[in-house]
Amino acid sequence: MVPSVEWRSGWQCVCHGTTLPIQLVPAGVCAAVLSLDHLDAIRLAEIDKIVPFLPPGARVLDLGAGTGKQALELQRRGFEVAAIEIAGSNYAMNRVFPVTDYDGRTIPLADASIDVVFSSNVLEHVPDLSRVHGEIRRVLAPGGICLHVLPTHTWRLWTTLGSYLEAISFSVSSLPGLLPQAAPNVAERQRLRQAWYRTARHTIGLCLPRRHGERGNVVSELWLFHPRWWRRNFRDNGFSVVGDEPMGLFYTGEVLLGLHLGLAKRERLALVLGSSCHLFRLVPLPRPST
Repeated sequence: MVPSVEWRSGWQCVCHGTTLPIQLVPAGVCAAVLSLDHLDAIRLAEIDKIVPFLPPGARVLDLGAGTGKQALELQRRGFEVAAIEIAGSNYAMNRVFPVTDYDGRTIPLADASIDVVFSSNVLEHVPDLSRVHGEIRRVLAPGGICLHVLPTHTWRLWTTLGSYLEAISFSVSSLPGLLPQAAPNVAERQRLRQAWYRTARHTIGLCLPRRHGERGNVVSELWLFHPRWWRRNFRDNGFSVVGDEPMGLFYTGEVLLGLHLGLAKRERLALVLGSSCHLFRLVPLPRPST
């Protein structure tokens, strides 16, 4: 059963429905969960950059809302917000806002009920983009817009390189536990075998990075995450790109340095190493007359 959402007076979001079964992440797809503090800092910086494009008091749908942190911030700034996410999200247990579980295919909102559809690092994980684009068109009110933040080929490149740096760092930090710490008895030999196995398994995993999104592989994502690919996809699915620009932040999927590297420094790094995410502003194209 797909949950539904009822909008009451004052645009209060009331959810109805059942929780969907948790979906396992397919093999070959990166399922690493970022530090929530690091993620929150990045996502709140994104809100600062998109708010100027939002009409005052707009009804906003946060598509793929994660913990709901961005939805909460948008609501704090005076927008009427509905947030939806698949039940199997890695962040389902850390929600800070009323997030409606849905099936990832059918948006549980009425036709023409939303002024702005916003997503952050979501569309690359959608298996059936054509269907979701169609659903977005359905729920957008006349004059509605979309704001999509998406990872770039730059993010893919530096995340891949960062995984090798993380492998080196992990191996070095694990080294003391790989050395004998007691007489070579049965217990010590078992401890060493387990320590070597865990270290080798994690290090090899870091040296063989997996794809981040739903399509392609770690190499082809250099094209699939390129802004040119997304411009073509949006046009093919009935949207006009009225503007797109780098978000101007640098970060990687390996969370290198995390909160130790402030946003001001990340902005400066983006000028040299490239922006890790890109903002697309869309409006739906008129439907062809029949």
